[in-house]
Amino acid sequence: MDGTNDGSPPSKLHTRLRLWEFPDCYIFEPIDGLADLLLSVSRSNGTMNLVEALPLRESSTPKVQIVYGVIGVLKLAVGSYFLVITDRDCVGSYLGHAIFKVTGLKVLPCNNALNTTSAEQKKMESEFSELLDAAERTIGLHFSYDINLTLSAQRLHELGDEYKSLPLWRQAEPRFLWNSYLLEPLIENKLNQYLLPVIQGSFQNINAEVGSEKVNVTLIARRCTRRIGTRMWRRGADAEGYAANFVETEQIMQSKGFTASYVQVRGSMPFLWEQIVDLTYKPSFDIVRQEEAPRVLERHFHDLQKKYGAVLAVDLVNTGGGEGRLRERYAKSIEPILSEDVRYVHFDFHRVCGHIHFERLSQLYEQIKDYLKKHRYFLINDKGEKIEEQTGTVRTNCIDCLDRTNVTQSMIGRKILESQLQRIEVLGVNDTISNHPAFDTNYKVLWANHGDAISIQYSGTPALKGDFVRYGKRTTQGIVNDLRNALARYYLNNFVDGTKQDAMDLLQGHYLTSVSRDMAVPRKGGLLESYASFRLAFALVMGALMFMMMSLRHARTDVHHLLLSLLWAGLCIGITHFVRANGRTFTNRPRFHQSRH
Repeated sequence: MDGTNDGSPPSKLHTRLRLWEFPDCYIFEPIDGLADLLLSVSRSNGTMNLVEALPLRESSTPKVQIVYGVIGVLKLAVGSYFLVITDRDCVGSYLGHAIFKVTGLKVLPCNNALNTTSAEQKKMESEFSELLDAAERTIGLHFSYDINLTLSAQRLHELGDEYKSLPLWRQAEPRFLWNSYLLEPLIENKLNQYLLPVIQGSFQNINAEVGSEKVNVTLIARRCTRRIGTRMWRRGADAEGYAANFVETEQIMQSKGFTASYVQVRGSMPFLWEQIVDLTYKPSFDIVRQEEAPRVLERHFHDLQKKYGAVLAVDLVNTGGGEGRLRERYAKSIEPILSEDVRYVHFDFHRVCGHIHFERLSQLYEQIKDYLKKHRYFLINDKGEKIEEQTGTVRTNCIDCLDRTNVTQSMIGRKILESQLQRIEVLGVNDTISNHPAFDTNYKVLWANHGDAISIQYSGTPALKGDFVRYGKRTTQGIVNDLRNALARYYLNNFVDGTKQDAMDLLQGHYLTSVSRDMAVPRKGGLLESYASFRLAFALVMGALMFMMMSLRHARTDVHHLLLSLLWAGLCIGITHFVRANGRTFTNRPRFHQSRH
């Protein structure tokens, strides 16, 4: 389409590099015809230099492979580590430019000097290696060599010529630049053609025919890195107002030469609260420093207003119970800043929709449709001329900002898309997406995949309630999948996510890497001990229940069996209370405690 090159940089990034692994250095040889110089990286300490030729080969043949970019450099107390892209898939295009998903990552250690260092340093390297292994398994990374993927179509359109002439990494929105910290050593060495901006999130699109017109719909998720983390170890907001699981979702429609975009966001309730895992299925919610909630929340919404204009906060949590206490704090803290540009709507998703009647979300739409119509969406014609501008966004949350949130955002996205298609006369005035079965089916799958991608990154499993988004109704298989995923979340939250959280913090530079050993929990032994303790407690509880049931069957005729059943019942309750009281000792917890900022 015309005007789609607005995000292109003046100099090209390297798209293919031949990686040579020599005994004393790594050599990155451009094979895309964009440069003659090679990048040499010392395997001893990670120093970087541009060289004109490969070093002389010794008797051994160096290992060689093709890589598709350098994500960055991680500098630790035990050496430097280069992260490179070993595999990629093209997943579509953004405003005419190819978008790639990282499907292979490799960590290149530059710490040969450790061969002569102390046992303590080698121990540190061994402990960090577990986190680097987790780093190699990072999912949801996307990039483009040609366009700024961190900005929405509307913000790209608004960039001035001077800003567009900057390298991609300098154009990037810092909140969504996943490898910002990792790029710093490359920036210091002025390796501009290696500075590849990467986002974490998702990118999916569909092509469909609506009547005689072709329609392309793209969904992009951009995960904020400010409070990045796993489901239980990152809740609420920090003191600066950055919310956990904050994700910007952009829906882009292209048809008949028009391009339309709508941006909405999700994020944890923006005040200080936590939910620390303790082996219980649903740990209690703890509001931290309640008196600071209004200040933190005001910072959060002030930042949203600067970036998106008006904000409608849609809160989907329960009215009662622990969620109800959070809702009350949210509603009370936001009161002082409510205005025409900051609105708050509470919609008890579970009470209104239950577990199967998600069509009742229409009740929520009736409450917010005037806001959606007022603040519109972004729309340009085939000449790149702006016809409409989005002047406000919807911020949706539940507890995890995954399952209920994705169902709600998909409903909003559908209503906006129908409005856009009606505006450009692809749909009639009263026509809807549901009247076009093939398009409707593909659109549901698009949003279901979008929700699953965000959920897997935060919780480790696909989204719950995904069958409604995917098929438009609840199914027996969907309910069974929800049960399986809920159990998987429980296991991951308690026994895996601590290490995963450490790896995330390490890659983002959120924590000091020269961590004192007395601050670190020995990971491998601790995890095995936790797993063994959990299995023992679980086995005892199940054994107690079994003997209790057997004893109760004989208790009707035998007083001794009645006493035995009561004894086993007491033991069962005692073990359960022990697990609840000591659960935090058995869980896999993050290791780092010192903030870099």
